[in-house]
Amino acid sequence: MTATVLDRLIDDFLYFLRVEKGLSPATLEAYSRDLQRHGAFLRQQGLTGLQSVDPALLVTFFAALRHEGLGVRSRVRLLAALRGFYRFAVDQRQLTENPLLLLDSPRLLQTLPGCLSPAEVDRLLQVRGQDCLLDQRDQTMLELLYASGLRVSELVGLRCSDYQATTGMVRVMGKGSRQRLVPVGEPAQDCLRHYLAQVRPQLLSDADSPALFLSRRGRGLTRQGFWLMIKRRARQAGLTQTITPHTLRHSFATHLLENGADLRVVQMLLGHADITTTQIYTHVSREHLQRVHERFHPRP
Repeated sequence: MTATVLDRLIDDFLYFLRVEKGLSPATLEAYSRDLQRHGAFLRQQGLTGLQSVDPALLVTFFAALRHEGLGVRSRVRLLAALRGFYRFAVDQRQLTENPLLLLDSPRLLQTLPGCLSPAEVDRLLQVRGQDCLLDQRDQTMLELLYASGLRVSELVGLRCSDYQATTGMVRVMGKGSRQRLVPVGEPAQDCLRHYLAQVRPQLLSDADSPALFLSRRGRGLTRQGFWLMIKRRARQAGLTQTITPHTLRHSFATHLLENGADLRVVQMLLGHADITTTQIYTHVSREHLQRVHERFHPRP
């Protein structure tokens, strides 16, 4: 097999580490494995060099490593190898800029929250309590969270004026004081209409709060209170994995992508300022596409 530009660059970098940096054989072997793993990923993307490598592709690579079960320590070492490799590529004028400089380590090394299947989401949303006011409020919040993909801070921060019943949209104040409009499906809208007409007025009592979702004392809810509620409901639904509010946000994004939503649209709905943040969800979508291909293609 003819060596590609990428193969030759990896060999040159390992030679540099051995001769110029004097790294031990064990460290060189580990770096070689890491770089070959990265090279194999790039070749799967149809690349033989580095010119088309961008931050989004690197985020996808590390997301795939997490999904494969590679531990944090191994990913930290691999990240160190790639930092040196991409610096070397710039020095050798194989790249004009280092794509890793545009990404911070926590973003690459963070663990994605778990994702529920649509059936598991249904089980969570179908949990019913004693049909008291708080149970109806909780049901509305869960329906809205899955329908919109909001962050928990955005959910508990909603004001009554943020829900636009005529258009079926909610106005959200996201990170960096950026506003966005997010559409809400019919099940969540039905819950919101009932909550606003029948539940919230009773929770409000004599208090005067602009918050959409209220506590039993008529005040705005806290993130901690919502976390406890969703964990309790997950137990009632028989879900054994750890469920957090972000699990529903992650499930929202994943299910949209699996059903053909455009990545840019999902970016807007989630309120991500950078498309590379949304890119971490695409490895799940690619898995779904692979399963569909293997199931239906005559020669999988």
